[in-house]
Amino acid sequence: MRALPTLRQLRYLVALAEHKHFGRAAEACFATQSTLSAGLQELENLLDVKLVERSKRRVMLTPLGEAIVARSRTVLREAEDIAELASASKDPLSGALRLGVIPTIGPYLLPRALPPLRQAYPNLRLYLREDMTARLLDALNDGDIDVALIALPFQTDELAVRPLGRDPFQLACRSDDPLAKTTTPELSYLPDERLLLLDEGHCLREHALAACRLEPSRHRDDFRATSLPTLVQMVANNLGVTLLPKMAVDSGLLTGTGLVARPLAKSAPAREIALVWRPTTPRMVEFNLLADMLAQFVAG
Repeated sequence: MRALPTLRQLRYLVALAEHKHFGRAAEACFATQSTLSAGLQELENLLDVKLVERSKRRVMLTPLGEAIVARSRTVLREAEDIAELASASKDPLSGALRLGVIPTIGPYLLPRALPPLRQAYPNLRLYLREDMTARLLDALNDGDIDVALIALPFQTDELAVRPLGRDPFQLACRSDDPLAKTTTPELSYLPDERLLLLDEGHCLREHALAACRLEPSRHRDDFRATSLPTLVQMVANNLGVTLLPKMAVDSGLLTGTGLVARPLAKSAPAREIALVWRPTTPRMVEFNLLADMLAQFVAG
């Protein structure tokens, strides 16, 4: 019977591909550099191929090495799924869980949702990663995170999607703005240059435009904000008005700013909050339990 690579050897190879440095790869694997180097040499001898080009200046993988790294990532992810499946069968939502979350959800939903989640599942070790939606979905597909909390619409391809609820948009403006006197302001009467949105690349920008049926040109592009707190400060400084998710308003984002929020007319345009995961995961039951918990704290 042909001898097969070990998971440890494959992990060493993947780490070297990611760090391009023997010392840093060894550190990531909690091994010594000599141990990692010996493990990679064993792998090359076992397969009778050259996987790594070694020189004093840099470390490179051969084309075959790159191909084997791609397969190795899948093998390692499947091995982790086996261990997670066994763990989940004994104690749901226990052990490590890597949750990705976008910046326009994390600071406003998680502070309310995490304390009861910890109380209900005290053995859960939750590791958070905040990033833009596209990068989170890449990390999810690569196995770097287990599940992601995002806002729809967004292209999710083959991922499993569990909607958690709607998060309506509200108009935020200064208290002395004429719009503050309107209970349900109409955006159709809003001058183009007054509307401030997040910078390109943030899905909230696209959600706001789509939900409120606005043209992409209907916003100012001479001021750019990369976070909701920055956007709020721009409005407070009388640079315009903006659209905020109700979730952020309810969290106290406008406290102390002198701004007020008003719900929009025309059936409350909203974004959809959702939890997404790989359809091949063995932890689907756990993720649905997590979704049930999070859904309780999503604004309706």
